[in-house]
Amino acid sequence: MPDQIAVTAFAELFKQNLPLLDVRAPTEFSRGAFPLARNIPLLDDAERKAVGIRYKEAGQAAAIALGEELVSGDIRDQRLQLWSEFINTNPSAAIYCFRGGLRSTTVQNWLHSEGIKVATVTGGYKELRRFCINTLERISQQQKYIVIGGKTGCAKTHLLQQLSNAIDLEGNANHRGSAFGRRTSEQPNQINFENQLAIDAIKLDYDQANKIFIEDESKAIGSLSVPSTMHLQMSSSPLAIIEEPFDCRVDTILNDYIFSNYHEYKSMAPERYTELFAESLLASLMRIRRRLGEEHFADIKKIMEGALAESNLEQSTELHRSWISKLLKDYYDPMYDYQLGKKSHRIVFRGNKTEFLSWVKGIDRTV
Repeated sequence: MPDQIAVTAFAELFKQNLPLLDVRAPTEFSRGAFPLARNIPLLDDAERKAVGIRYKEAGQAAAIALGEELVSGDIRDQRLQLWSEFINTNPSAAIYCFRGGLRSTTVQNWLHSEGIKVATVTGGYKELRRFCINTLERISQQQKYIVIGGKTGCAKTHLLQQLSNAIDLEGNANHRGSAFGRRTSEQPNQINFENQLAIDAIKLDYDQANKIFIEDESKAIGSLSVPSTMHLQMSSSPLAIIEEPFDCRVDTILNDYIFSNYHEYKSMAPERYTELFAESLLASLMRIRRRLGEEHFADIKKIMEGALAESNLEQSTELHRSWISKLLKDYYDPMYDYQLGKKSHRIVFRGNKTEFLSWVKGIDRTV
């Protein structure tokens, strides 16, 4: 095993799903990391702060001395045991700190003294992060996107999941992309979202791909933003429009937004799931109250409250269908038709999901 994983090997590191041992402080880890990274810090937040103050006041040598004093004896043994257990469980793992410097080298040397050989990541977190940012810029510059659009409920995300060369923005954002798109679990932070998008692109082997499918999205997906370089390229890329019957779209929304969330809340909070589910739906409706207008808002809210008042989900299905249908007809469909009118010059395909998959195979045969 090499002592260091070079920058030139970063793509393989992600393609092979190598586990990573992140020895930065917990606060640093919470700001941004990588999907297979485990945080077992050399210095905790308080220790890192103390060492940083000492560095400013007395220089590097004094800071190192304080660090060795703070992480000694039983504390050193406990942390060494945790690192050893992680490496023994994940023998292909590599270590990183912020810049690939003192902290990762210290942990590497301590593990070597225990007979455990492990590589560090050249440049650490900072260089890995730069690599991810550069990947997103590069893939966008290659102009390979085919953007999948369609009215709400056309199951575009489900369609993406059937394609081998696709990037799922909503899946990585843990959000369905609309006012009703919040999920029961939290979204990742912006940095982790971007890192995962870059890793998905790397695993697609984007340099060799003929095209990459991506869903038509606004700049914002919940609290997150699609990286600027990606969104700029998406806004000028060929557009494939998926068209499905109205009733099928209602079914998709019913399953994805109602049944799915209902069961997630039931699993997550058995004592309060009906209350949380109702709060979530009503809060989503409130987000578009102004754009709906008071009359449409009141009508939809009344039907929704009737559905939520039913004793079980099965009995409320038709009422849920009713407010979903009204919301599509009164709000989402007119808004989509208006937006699509400004993009019509980019359309290269229009049809249902089955026709789209046949069209994709046709593209593959032309390569």
